[in-house]
Amino acid sequence: MNDFGRKLDVVVVGAGQAGLSAAYHLRRAGLVPGRDVVVLDHAPAPGGAWQFRWPTLTYGRVHGMHALPGMELTGADPERPSAEVIGAYFAAYEDAFELRVLRPVDVTAVREGEGGRLLVESSAGAFAPRALINATGTWDRPFWPRYPGQETFLGRQLHTAGYPGPQDFAGARVLVVGGGTSAVQHLLEISGVAAATTWVTRRPPVFRDGPFGEAEGRAAVALVDDRVRQGLPPQSVVSVTGLALTDAVRAGLESGVLARRPMFERITPTGAAWADGSTVEADVILWATGFRAAIDHLAPLHLREPGGGIRVEGTRAVRDARVHLVGYGPSASTVGANRAGGAAVREIRRLLAGEPEPVPAAVPEPVPAGGAV
Repeated sequence: MNDFGRKLDVVVVGAGQAGLSAAYHLRRAGLVPGRDVVVLDHAPAPGGAWQFRWPTLTYGRVHGMHALPGMELTGADPERPSAEVIGAYFAAYEDAFELRVLRPVDVTAVREGEGGRLLVESSAGAFAPRALINATGTWDRPFWPRYPGQETFLGRQLHTAGYPGPQDFAGARVLVVGGGTSAVQHLLEISGVAAATTWVTRRPPVFRDGPFGEAEGRAAVALVDDRVRQGLPPQSVVSVTGLALTDAVRAGLESGVLARRPMFERITPTGAAWADGSTVEADVILWATGFRAAIDHLAPLHLREPGGGIRVEGTRAVRDARVHLVGYGPSASTVGANRAGGAAVREIRRLLAGEPEPVPAAVPEPVPAGGAV
């Protein structure tokens, strides 16, 4: 390998659902793993972000896990931790299709290379691909909001990314911050062992009753896609679908566990305080406040728009046709990641063949950054 990196056709960064889907489609297109394609994954084992989920998140509680292309996930025990089930499934998938994922490998930067190639700098050395598929997801970038007094809190603060399960909160007063599915799951679990729980969200939660069909799914994806087309940071698909009103959630609402309070004004050494003078005592603050796209390594390519996100047409970065983002924005769901992997490979095949780029759709004027993300 020279200073300009090992030459190949495609580098895939990330081996979660989106990355493995892309690797599968690349192999089907005739690109050989290890020779034409390399898949880099920073995680210690197969499983993507699933391997880091808390033990009480069993496979039966996972909503919307879609099988990878070409190989179904069958016979899984719904009572087994999702980290184990999906980790084993991903490992078997990598072996079945001989994807030759390199791990653990940290990608530190992607920049302009020589002769029209990209330069991917990593802990495994440098690579010089003609195209890049970025499938790094969000798990590595937990979002921690900042509030006055946060540094004075004498108790424990942690994020969903480090949630160990309910047993660590026995006898504690727990303040859960966030309006998504993870916050609800945490509250329902923790309330059974904690001395007290308090739920705080910026906006009133919206609960979705009844079936969620294909039409509703398309509408939700369209809302996320619209932000990406404007170059704004993407929202998750789940954030626009509402919270499913399951039997467990109904019970939580009836018991008061899911009685939501508006966002506090400041954090105190022993809890939180609101503008009306009310307070709550807490031993733990659990921030279930979501994640942001892990794309800092792409910064040298200057792909971001004034709104703060990367504008994407399909999966292709508008500012650089060699770069495709899968599992980003509207393709962040497991079924969306599968489709995006195939779509990215179709465009990359055209790129490698020297065909002209598709004519982009009309792009709206950038929207100023701000507001809820």
